[in-house]
Amino acid sequence: MKYEKHIKLDEALYTFKSANPYFEKKTEEIFCEDLMNHSEQIDCAVSKTMFQELSYNSYNFQVLDKSNILLIGPTGTGKTLLAKTLAQCLDVPIAICDCTVLTQAGYIGEDIESVLYKLLKVADFNIQRAQMGIVFLDEIDKIAREAKGRSMFKDVNGEGVQQGLLKMLEGTIVNVPEKGGNKNPRGETLQIDTTNILFIGSGAFPGLDKIINERCCKNSLGFGAKISEPYDENSTDGRVLHQCDPIDLVKFGLIPEFMGRFPVHVCLDALTKRDLIMILTEPKNALLEQYRALFEIDGIELIITEEALDVIATKALEKNIGARGLRTVIERILLEPMYETPGSNVVAVLVDKKAASGETRPRLFRKEELSKAIHV
Repeated sequence: MKYEKHIKLDEALYTFKSANPYFEKKTEEIFCEDLMNHSEQIDCAVSKTMFQELSYNSYNFQVLDKSNILLIGPTGTGKTLLAKTLAQCLDVPIAICDCTVLTQAGYIGEDIESVLYKLLKVADFNIQRAQMGIVFLDEIDKIAREAKGRSMFKDVNGEGVQQGLLKMLEGTIVNVPEKGGNKNPRGETLQIDTTNILFIGSGAFPGLDKIINERCCKNSLGFGAKISEPYDENSTDGRVLHQCDPIDLVKFGLIPEFMGRFPVHVCLDALTKRDLIMILTEPKNALLEQYRALFEIDGIELIITEEALDVIATKALEKNIGARGLRTVIERILLEPMYETPGSNVVAVLVDKKAASGETRPRLFRKEELSKAIHV
């Protein structure tokens, strides 16, 4: 049984690495380690529950605590994809939750318990399966508390949400409304134990690099003093994020108690042009293969040259929105061919360097023209 489990875990690790070939080695190591730890924690919880039901002594069972993860990186670097791949490898439900709509209990907005209702819904209201799932808290940097003196009202979207999440992150039994929505004292509730639910926080944390730079590059006076370079707000170098400490996140606006419940910090660098080309071509569900399949529905072959891929990646990099910029660039290039070719006698669409850069339109080939173009 244990041998079969390790075989499945090895397959999951291989799936994770092959689906995300462009992630740096350090990020891959941390996530693969957490994948194995969460798998062991689930097995330990199931075994302990089974022995308790059989009235056996569970004293010798070692309790494995979870390690919640905080993802820090620019937009479009694959933070959500990491969490989805992790859930797919472990075969557990995952709920993607937006922190910007959460408010403290009693105020307009979604209550904190709504994140567990979403997980319960994904698990088809199977409480036992939901209690071993993953909750992905997206845009977690948006619930940072406001600076002192900025607002005269109570911070119900920031610090109030952080305080409400504390017990849920650590592990407790939460009463979740059976039909969703905000809590109603007279409504029916379901009890969910969050002890084995893995929470993954994610955010871009704009301005965090400046806080880290101020801590690490303090100027000193006197002869021989080391003078640091001035901070550049337009810099895209994300390597400074790897020097992030909890004290920097506290200065950003996350309360210390909240930070203590995310012991694992993963910093993602901004994608390079080489990374964007890999995203276009190498993953199982690569963006280029999606557009090829879209054209194949009408019996049309999509041909994109290597030089065109380089231009597309360069244009996407200039937009500074990560991998999401690739689809924006490709949509603009293929807009006219996708509109004109269905139902016509066109059998191939060629996107070369000039077409990718916008100098010319993509070339459309009829059946008799395609063989001549290939020989040329």
